[in-house]
Amino acid sequence: MPIKNNKLRRNLFGDLSLWFLLLSNLVTVFFAIKEHWNLLILMWIYCFQSITIGFFNFIRMLHLKEFSNKGFKINDEGVQVTKDTKIFAFFFLVHYGLFHFGYIMFFLQGILPKEYGNPPNFADLIYVFLTALLFFINHLFSYVYNRQKDTKKQNIGVFMFYPYARIIPMHLTIIFGSSFADALPFFLVLKTFVDCIMHIVEHNVLRKGKL
Repeated sequence: MPIKNNKLRRNLFGDLSLWFLLLSNLVTVFFAIKEHWNLLILMWIYCFQSITIGFFNFIRMLHLKEFSNKGFKINDEGVQVTKDTKIFAFFFLVHYGLFHFGYIMFFLQGILPKEYGNPPNFADLIYVFLTALLFFINHLFSYVYNRQKDTKKQNIGVFMFYPYARIIPMHLTIIFGSSFADALPFFLVLKTFVDCIMHIVEHNVLRKGKL
């Protein structure tokens, strides 16, 4: 057991994609505190991050060469796994895209409680773009960095829905943070912690081939 734990610690400390993710979050935390961002600005940034997560999951699904359908059913019937099963990558893209389209439309309606703050102005939009770009670069690096380490054989059903588990804690942290607007730094740190933990879980599962 100590040997296994030591190996896990070495893998964590040597995971450049994890450190890059941590850095991306800390940069966001720094600007959020320095520029006195409100929750709405942060929700825009993290919405773009979750879109990025879905995009790279879609790319990985398209490049899957081996996958299983264990436990994956539609209308209580098992799905036959063939090369055509990759159509589920596009099903994921549409479903995930609509999920975030709903998020964005909700933001644009301007019906959020006043605790969320005002919509971002032009200066805020620059920061939103830069931090969203930083997260995109981070996840691009993570995709390239981990591509050869992650096992090729995955469960197509779980692989398709896993990004939702990856992003829901992130969004819940910000949404419930609206009740504690004065404790924003705490929720930013909590979001960073959850983000890193989900990254570790995701790639540990991928490398064991249990998705």
